[in-house]
Amino acid sequence: MWLHGGAWMMRPEGDRSAKAYQRHGLEVVPATYRLSGEARWPAQLADVRAAAREIMAGDPDVRLLVAGHSAGAHLALHLALRGVNRPGDVAAVIAASPPTDPLAADWPESREAGSPWARLLGQVPAAGDPATADVTVANHVGTGVPVLLLHGADDQVVPPTQTLDLANALLAAGHPVTAYLCPGGHDLRLDDADVEQVVAAFLRGPAAG
Repeated sequence: MWLHGGAWMMRPEGDRSAKAYQRHGLEVVPATYRLSGEARWPAQLADVRAAAREIMAGDPDVRLLVAGHSAGAHLALHLALRGVNRPGDVAAVIAASPPTDPLAADWPESREAGSPWARLLGQVPAAGDPATADVTVANHVGTGVPVLLLHGADDQVVPPTQTLDLANALLAAGHPVTAYLCPGGHDLRLDDADVEQVVAAFLRGPAAG
């Protein structure tokens, strides 16, 4: 299941990601979700859970791999770590350029009024706020789902430390984790040779179960 990016605010056109995953022999089912202008968190998680349930109902034996870019990667991580119907019912997750923690010290822009995080929550993210805690990915680790994190080293939209900090939290919680910091910015190319090799190795290894 593929989840698009767009800062939880828009649905980008011309995304090549589905074709990139098809090159690995995967059947790709795109899914969407309500944008932050339509509903607040956690409506987006409810939407992707509903989409996943449709896929699983059509094939009860399916091994569901969830992938996404940027805001879609954030939702893919939540779905995989928290589960569709129960923790552990997603086989693996691939998250490219994921925003994961609005309270990160090195990302003060995430706590500005009007930021994508503030639009998603309906308020500026804040310590001690239940919604902020719920939207933070690292607060839901521990289910053992294999995770592949991809991030451009020169990403000026989502700091690469979002991926590195989450990788440490996942490792500490016992998840099989692959984190690859690749050349490039936020819109990394999944069809670049080095990224394709990392994805292929993940699909042959941790994601294969």
